[in-house]
Amino acid sequence: MLLRIGAAFAFLYPPLRALVDPITWLGYIPSFVRILPTQLGFPVDAPVLLHTFGAVEVVLALWLLFARNVRIPAALMSLILLAIVAFNPADIDILFRDISIAMMTLALAFWPTLKIPSPISAPISRRP
Repeated sequence: MLLRIGAAFAFLYPPLRALVDPITWLGYIPSFVRILPTQLGFPVDAPVLLHTFGAVEVVLALWLLFARNVRIPAALMSLILLAIVAFNPADIDILFRDISIAMMTLALAFWPTLKIPSPISAPISRRP
């Protein structure tokens, strides 16, 4: 459960912080991602991309926290984190932590029989 909480926090903090200070977080969106929607005929401002990605991060974090089987959200989180590092090599001094978090989420994705009950669905133990 600690791995789940740690990984979820890593995915909840950036979108919440981006609401307060979006300019700082816009720098982590690679330039090709910013221009791709326009090239596809869907002009989208960078802040909209940032907050849309933030919504995806929040959904993944909540999915990881409350799901019975965490393999899918953990695998998706790993892919996102590794892609962030791969597409921002100049920022490795900041993003090196993402590699560690990606290893946490990979551990969750590949852990044998990791069907931990979510906090919501865990039965309450009663003493006779």
